[in-house]
Amino acid sequence: MTGFDIVRDLPAALADREAAWTYVRGFAAYWGVPLRPGDGTPEAELDAAGERLGVRLPAALRETYALFGRRPDLHTNLHGLLAPDEFYLHAGGVVFREENQGVATWGVLVTDMSGTRADAPDPPVRTSVDDGPWEPWLDAFSAAALEIVLAEATQAGEHCDHRDLGAGDDLDRDFARLPFPDYGRRFYAGEGVLLCDGGGDWLSVRARDAGTLDRFREAHPGPWLYD
Repeated sequence: MTGFDIVRDLPAALADREAAWTYVRGFAAYWGVPLRPGDGTPEAELDAAGERLGVRLPAALRETYALFGRRPDLHTNLHGLLAPDEFYLHAGGVVFREENQGVATWGVLVTDMSGTRADAPDPPVRTSVDDGPWEPWLDAFSAAALEIVLAEATQAGEHCDHRDLGAGDDLDRDFARLPFPDYGRRFYAGEGVLLCDGGGDWLSVRARDAGTLDRFREAHPGPWLYD
């Protein structure tokens, strides 16, 4: 098998950290802006963040930032990945991402970062709403990094659009579902498009170019936000 396949390559990426970073590289290149030297956060910034907070940042978090921490098109189009000097502690967890209206945060518990835990290099990510207690989100930081890249891609600007999901929409019939863990949001792929079902009532689409987006909207009419 050659080339990047957004559906085929995802299971391996979810099972192995190195495969996850290969997936991110392929994904970035597929949408036309390959990762380049300088797109990652310098190690010194991550070291400083860990020292400031008194924690040892997990390997998967460091690798995520080292790979694409300075590529906001891959991680900050709707919600925001924090820079290392913006990390902060909340209820025993290190917050690294915030919802665009400040309602929710994403973080890693300090107790999941070190010690003898088998998942310490790639610990689970949790979410907190309205500064409430941490709740489970995804079981590995590398999986969370993949989710962030996929979700934020559908919010990336001129080649994206959004509308309500209608009664006639059948995404499982019309598109290939990405084999991502079921946590409320679902991803689908079609010819030159990535779709995100935001929870059963809202559809976002990212196309590779303007012509593909126009053809997609014609084939799937509705009250598109930007049409």
